This record gives sequence, structure tokens and C-alpha cells, in this order.
Amino acid sequence: MISQETIDAIFQATHIEDVVEEFVHLTKRGVNLKGLCPFHDEKTPSFTVSPARNIYKCFGCGKGGNAVNFLMEHEGMSYPEALRYLAKKYNIEIAETQMPEEYEAEKQERDSLYLINEYAKEFYRNQLFNTDLGKSIGLSYFRERGLLRKTIDAFELGYATTSRDELTKSAVHDGYNIEFLRKLGLTTEQDRDFFFNRVMFPIHNLSGKVVAFAGRHLVTDKKSPKYINSKESDIYHKSKVLYGLHLAKKAIRKEDFCLLVEGYTDVLSLHQSGIENVVASSGTSLTVEQVKLIKRYTQQIRILYDGDTAGIKAATRGIDLVLEQDMNVELVLLPEGEDPDSYIKSVGVTEFKEYLEREASDFILFKTNLILKEAGNDPVKKAGLIKDIILSLAHIPDPIKRSVYTRQCAELLKVEESILVNETNKVVSKRLRDNRISQLRENRSDHEIQEKILEKERKKAVAENWQEEKTGTDEYQERDIVRILILYGDRQIEVEKEKLTIAQYVLSEIQETLPFFDNPLYAKIVTEYGLALSEGKQLNTDHFIRSADSEISSLAIELCSSPYELSENWQKMWDIRLETQPMPDENEIQDAFQALYRFLLRKYQKMSEENLKQIKEFQSNGDDESLLKHLQVQTMLVDQRNKIAGKLNTVIL
Repeated sequence: MISQETIDAIFQATHIEDVVEEFVHLTKRGVNLKGLCPFHDEKTPSFTVSPARNIYKCFGCGKGGNAVNFLMEHEGMSYPEALRYLAKKYNIEIAETQMPEEYEAEKQERDSLYLINEYAKEFYRNQLFNTDLGKSIGLSYFRERGLLRKTIDAFELGYATTSRDELTKSAVHDGYNIEFLRKLGLTTEQDRDFFFNRVMFPIHNLSGKVVAFAGRHLVTDKKSPKYINSKESDIYHKSKVLYGLHLAKKAIRKEDFCLLVEGYTDVLSLHQSGIENVVASSGTSLTVEQVKLIKRYTQQIRILYDGDTAGIKAATRGIDLVLEQDMNVELVLLPEGEDPDSYIKSVGVTEFKEYLEREASDFILFKTNLILKEAGNDPVKKAGLIKDIILSLAHIPDPIKRSVYTRQCAELLKVEESILVNETNKVVSKRLRDNRISQLRENRSDHEIQEKILEKERKKAVAENWQEEKTGTDEYQERDIVRILILYGDRQIEVEKEKLTIAQYVLSEIQETLPFFDNPLYAKIVTEYGLALSEGKQLNTDHFIRSADSEISSLAIELCSSPYELSENWQKMWDIRLETQPMPDENEIQDAFQALYRFLLRKYQKMSEENLKQIKEFQSNGDDESLLKHLQVQTMLVDQRNKIAGKLNTVIL
């Protein structure tokens, strides 16, 4: 188990923006960074990263947290895995205490598949560099393809021996579970190696862990496919993986476009030549999940396929998926008989890049010209192909962009624009109608969906202070007190010439009202803060964000986040500042006093109302002694209530 000292060091060293930017394309917006949320589909960025708070928050789906939470949610890591990932990133040495047996078993179950893949990767690399067959067959093949040692190492290429059981025997001998070897597809049900006599291409996830392998046969054999891949497993779903993305993601962000090719060697060759923003779809047709992976880093995708008929069909096959994600897509077809690997070797890097820029064609122009070429003078065939164009246009979610493309198509096809607009609108309307019907069916069959939507809207309203006060409860005021404690509790103030923290002052003032809290979570936080102060500890925002209690950490993140922020231009461009009070981000003391007074006013009002009810009961029962005591209490409550109302300039009727 990782020691608390190490955990603290990891949190102190971690910068949330560094971690999130490895997986999400972020742009600066004021003091924060924004991007498309990786946890739900959206076209307008609502995912916000706050470097100042070291947290992320999505105002669309509500997910939020710190760097550890992000890795756990996004990459499926356990808490210790996320800490180890960050420790490695920031070069922090991990000190550990003894790990509980039950946790060790759970961790081994979770990590075993990754560990075995790592073992297999090293096994194949050893075969490539340290065996006669590996060097004479595998390494020779890579060198014939022009691959340098640095590229082989970067992509961790290897070689599977001609033996049918060498990997399996070696792994079992070294203590690895054969059931997991089978589950990963490295070992067959007959306990033989699945990969043999092939050069090996490890397939990595975004964080660089090996999730699967692809093996290429080097001998011409019609009975054996050229490429075979690992079967799908708990850690590998081929539709959700892009080959080379773990090395390409930074370059994709930098270049602001992604180059999509077909083959593994295409990626290797282009990467080696300095074109690093390149990925491959790993031998599968382009999928929605793969498009979404690219969209995390850029809105621009350029599809580069061979210039033959098969390449053209492959290039057009995934266009609609890209359009649905509101991305900009271009296509580049290489000269017939060439692939990216062969062509860049033939013409060189400079000419290759110039060719990409020169031949890149907008998908509409590409598809329309293709239709004109295929249809020729056949009107029936042309009409059928125009319908195909209409289906593609209908996939564009942005109506303005769709309108521009429709006009271009009409001009190229010599068809009236109104006809294309009407037909496209019919398809769009039908798709929207089908989606609504599908959603209604889902809602009828699952009431939980409706409940989640309502709960989400309620939380959102509370977070933005739009929720009206609930009748009979003080949750709004209680939340405001908790907000002040979490955000500003450790700030210093001076009250009657005595220096206190805001938390010390607020808690001393509300101590008598704590038993009257309506919301148990808010009461729990106030109690925790009070106990910490009594022990001489001062809590801060980070303490609550990193709380082991998920309810507390979620609330802290929600309170730290806002979909709105002040424009920098007020002061930088126009030199405008508030004259009568500090700027909002410098006004925490006044904010704390106002929140405290509102809270106390509400509590004393409620206590007064409850006391009046008891007074009426004692009057009717003739209990004069109790009546006198409660009349005295009522006088005190009313006096306190009126004093607080005076501070708020509020009139009590």
C-alpha cells in the first residue's frame, strides 16, 4: 500500500492540465482550459479544467474530480494504479506499507492481463534481438522496410519464434496463470502459442499499456492470413483502439489534424520520417469509438488510403461516421499502386508532405467527383448516387455547414439546390424522429433514466444558485455555509482585533444551530471541520477534494466549479474595476459574512417558529412554568433574529 507521505507528494506535484491534455484536446479560456468531454457525447465544449484548483468538471454530464479521479474514470485504473502512473510521470519514488491480503488479490486480478501482455511483449522483443531466427528473419524484415532501431524500440516491435509453445511454457514457468494467457488469446485452448513465426506489432492503449498484438506472416501461404490479431478481451476492444495513438496524440494536438492510414507499417514509416500525427485503424473499418478518440485531440481528420478501387471504397466507408461527430474530414488518395510506406520512400518527406497538401480534397468534392465519374451519362445511376450524397449531407449536425456543402454539391452535380435541401431535410427529420421514438421507448422501459435526468437538473440548478429555497428546509443556506468553509475556511480575518480563520469564526457562530441541520451531508462536513479545528488542524479545499468520502469530494468539486467566469478584458483592455467593493474573487470575507448571516437568520427564524408552536401548546395545556421559559426563549430568539436581519438590511414582518 502506498504511504500517505507519497500520496501527498504525488498530489502536490501533479498538474491537472498536464494529465488531462494527454487524453483531451484543451484550449485556453480565461484562467481555465476547455475541451470536449471524454465521458459523454457533446459538440460544444462543456468540459473545464481549472489549473488553479487542480480539478476538472464537466457541466454537461456532471463528472468532476482531480487527476487521480480522471485516470480512474477515463482509463479504468484503480486508485493505486492512478497514483503509480502519476508518480512515474513526475519522477516520485513510491514508499509503500504492507498491503492487505484482500486488496492484493483484487489488484492481481485487475492487473494480471496487463502484466502478461507486458511479459509477452518483452518475450517477443528478446526473440527479435537475441535469437538467430529473430535476427535473420524478423530483424531483417524490419530493416528491409527501412525501419531504424529507434522506431523499432519506440513501437516495441518483436518476433514470435517458430516454436508452437515457447511463450506459453516460458510464461507458465515464470508463474503466470495459463487461464489469463488463454483469455488474452496468447495461448490456444490446446495450450499452444497463438502467434508463431511472425513479426509482432504490440497494440497500445492511450496510456501506453500493451492491450493486444498483431502478427504478420513472412511466408507466402494462402492458407494463413497475412495478419492476425489478438482476440478481444477485458482490456482490448479493437473498435476502440487506434494503432500508434499513444505516440501520436501530442503531435496531433500540435499539428491540429490527424492523418489516418490503413496499415501498421504505414504508421511506422511516416512516424520515422517525422510525420508523427498518424494513426491506423488496426485492420478494422473505422468505428464511432475510434473517431471519438481522434476528436479528443483535434477536429480535423485527413484520411490517406491507397489509390486503387479498394482504397477508394475504404476511404469513403468511414466518412459518415466522421461527419456525425461534426468533424472536418479530407481525403487523400495516393497514386495507384502506392501505399504511404512505399510512396514516402519513393519521393521523400518533403514531396510527400507537399502531395498531402496539394491533393487533400474536401469529402464533398471527393465524393461528388467520384459520383460524376462513376455515373457518366447514365441518369438512373446518377440519381441513385445522388441519394448516397444526400445521406452523407444528412449526417452533418451543424445546419450552417450542411447548407454550405449542399450548395457546393448542387453546383457540381448541376442539380437544383432546393431539391437537395428538401431531400436532405427529410432524412434529417426522419433521423431525429426515430431518435426521439427510441428515447421514449427507453424511458418507458427504464424509469431510472428519467430519475437520473431529474436529479442531474436539480444538482445543476443548485450548483448555479438557481434553485429556489425548498419549503420547510434550509438546505440552500446550509449549502452556502459549507461552500464558504470548503472554499475559504483557511483564510485569515480579523474580528474585534482578534485574528481568526473564516472557519473558526463561522463555526463558533453556528455551533448552537448544528443539531438543526436539514441536510446530513452538510452536517457531516461542518462536524468534520469542527473536530479538525478542535485538534488544532486547519483544513483547506484540497482536503475535501481528495476526501475518501465520494459524496464530500463530489460536492467540493462542484462548489469549486462554475460554468461562468469573469472576462479578463474588464481590467486588461478597459481598465474597469469595481469601486465600491473588491472584485468577486477577492471578496471572500464579505461573502462569508453574508452567507453566515443568511444562514443564521433562517435558522433563528425557524427556531422561533418552532418555539411559538410549543408556546401555543403550553397555553392550551395551562402549563404556566413551561410557558414562561419558552416566552423568555422567544424573546432571545427574536432579538437575535432582528440583530442579524439588521446586518443584512432585511425587514422581518
